[in-house]
Amino acid sequence: MNVVLNIAYVGTNYCGWQVQPNAVSVAEEIINAIKKITGKTVKLHGSGRTDAGVHAYGQVANFHIDTNIPAEKFANAINHYLPEDIVINYSYEADTMFHSRFDAVGKCYEYKIHNSRTPSPFYKDRVWRFDYDVDMDKVISAAKIIEGTHDFKAFMASGSQVKDTVRTVYSVDIKKDGDIITITVKGNGFLYNMVRIIAGNLMYIGCGKMTEEELCALFDNLDRTTGAITAPACGLYMKEVYYNTDDLKM
Repeated sequence: MNVVLNIAYVGTNYCGWQVQPNAVSVAEEIINAIKKITGKTVKLHGSGRTDAGVHAYGQVANFHIDTNIPAEKFANAINHYLPEDIVINYSYEADTMFHSRFDAVGKCYEYKIHNSRTPSPFYKDRVWRFDYDVDMDKVISAAKIIEGTHDFKAFMASGSQVKDTVRTVYSVDIKKDGDIITITVKGNGFLYNMVRIIAGNLMYIGCGKMTEEELCALFDNLDRTTGAITAPACGLYMKEVYYNTDDLKM
């Protein structure tokens, strides 16, 4: 049986999604919970890795197992053994060939910024506090430049081994509710730290540290060092993973 999990978590206390030696990961906690239920150690395939401190509303993962437990019952069963900062939203059975990573056609991420001179204890480790005055009209205008198919090499952190850096961003939506700015990015795929780098560039434009012309130049010079800072991991949320192209482009 191929069981699919839809997962939410706060990543603050974890080294990220991926199992790593000498550190606690989100995937490891879920694998351990499944073993307590079934007595079996499964190989858990995630739709993508999230780094230390990154959160998720809808991470997707799947595993194969021979069991009499109905797939839809796994969510509640696993939740019983998970820490409170990881929750299985729901579970279901998929075709045996389904793979949460390789079958994904796109993803949606949110990046949250607390735009305030004063820190808030309620947002600790959940947002990026950006204490400069921000011109939201400039941010919204610059976001449209990001949309479309581009070579995003200048939006990729160093150290990545990816050779093809062309991606399509279908939408970059900007909303401000009180002092919280939310950047929602939907695309067919993302490079390492790409959303965090997009957020850094947009905030730099919003506070006057960078211009739209300099943002446009990144698609020509492909030089990461000429762009803005990488926004911190704490503000990033994996919102949704798409397996249907029609849903991705809506």
